[in-house]
Amino acid sequence: MDWDQFDLNPKTIAALKKADIKSVKEVLNLSGADLQRLMKLSSADIQCLLKTVSHALRRNSMLTALQLYQDKDHFTSQHQKLSLGCSVLDNLLKGGIPLVGITELAGESSAGKTQIGLQLCLCVQYPYKYGGLESGAVYICTEDVFPSKRLQQLIDQQHKLRADVPAEITQKIRFGNSIFVEQAADLDTFQQCITRRLSLLLARGMVRLVVIDSIAALFRCEFGPAESALKARYLQTFGAQLHSLSTRFRTPIMCINQGYQLSCDPEGHLQLFSSIQT
Repeated sequence: MDWDQFDLNPKTIAALKKADIKSVKEVLNLSGADLQRLMKLSSADIQCLLKTVSHALRRNSMLTALQLYQDKDHFTSQHQKLSLGCSVLDNLLKGGIPLVGITELAGESSAGKTQIGLQLCLCVQYPYKYGGLESGAVYICTEDVFPSKRLQQLIDQQHKLRADVPAEITQKIRFGNSIFVEQAADLDTFQQCITRRLSLLLARGMVRLVVIDSIAALFRCEFGPAESALKARYLQTFGAQLHSLSTRFRTPIMCINQGYQLSCDPEGHLQLFSSIQT
């Protein structure tokens, strides 16, 4: 990175070079306190650095209508989607899942929903050229423990599963280091997760994918049949917050939910069954 091209104080440029900070991403991944310690600058100098870098990023990411129409920018057409790493699924979804918005993946128990979520956490780390976003992922578990063993199996098989990617590129990616796992067993914990920790990771550019497995489980546990209006309000609030984060950071959000079915017992009472049991 040529820091001289930025409108920065020469003292700040010299400090960046001395601290061996070589990219904008490194600057944004560090907290203000860490930058101050590494660069030995005042808080005001660090704030000026962060503001200058942020403005430069926003300026560089602006597109004209003509660029969008001609599809010549790397954020258009083919990079409006995150690849699932499977040509069949990508073709079905016309390239993958959209970068902006919330995508729901629903199905029976053991249908492979979690497997797709884990694979997406790996796909997002690949270069843009291979359908990735060159960033990490957040995996939020609300029911079961994070399936770390299954993830490791997928990582070990990436050279076979992603034969379209040269082996030297796959070997360079440290997949496990860029997947952040959160456990949220109740609504309060989930709220803190998305408003604090998730927002911070997105703001620092450390992640570009969020997988929630599953959001419906939180509402099944905390609300009774007579609280449907309150449940709907909570769901709308969380949906709006997640959609706002997705739009602001151009980050796809995948919500995994298990299918359930209502039926009646012999006395006419409603019963809830997992779809695998029906």
